[in-house]
Amino acid sequence: QVQVAESGGGSVQIGGSLRLSCTTNSEIRFTKYALGWFRQAPGKEREGVACITDIRSGSSTDYYSNSVKGRFTISRDIAKNTLYLQMDNLKLEDTATYFCVVGADYCSNYRAYSGIWGQGTQVTVSS
Repeated sequence: QVQVAESGGGSVQIGGSLRLSCTTNSEIRFTKYALGWFRQAPGKEREGVACITDIRSGSSTDYYSNSVKGRFTISRDIAKNTLYLQMDNLKLEDTATYFCVVGADYCSNYRAYSGIWGQGTQVTVSS
């Protein structure tokens, strides 16, 4: 059974930083597929946060929603087959459960299309 696991969530004050990680026990190679992060705040719909394309062409591109652009960075460690989301200058509105998606077909702007989802990790930003 394919499992995707996020880690690194927690509580942080406004302006603080967190780094989320995402790993999988599957054979999905992080170089061959797009990867992404979504989040869902209480009472709100799930929204795309960031997406990074595959690197089969030799390079990749990353995309961000306007709400996190300039503060969040999506990246991958090929050797560790791990996806990251570095979150800096966190705001109250960043409080949400964050989900990673691996093995996505492509990035539709900052949203990963299709793929396998993790169970989520909670991020809470407080004043």
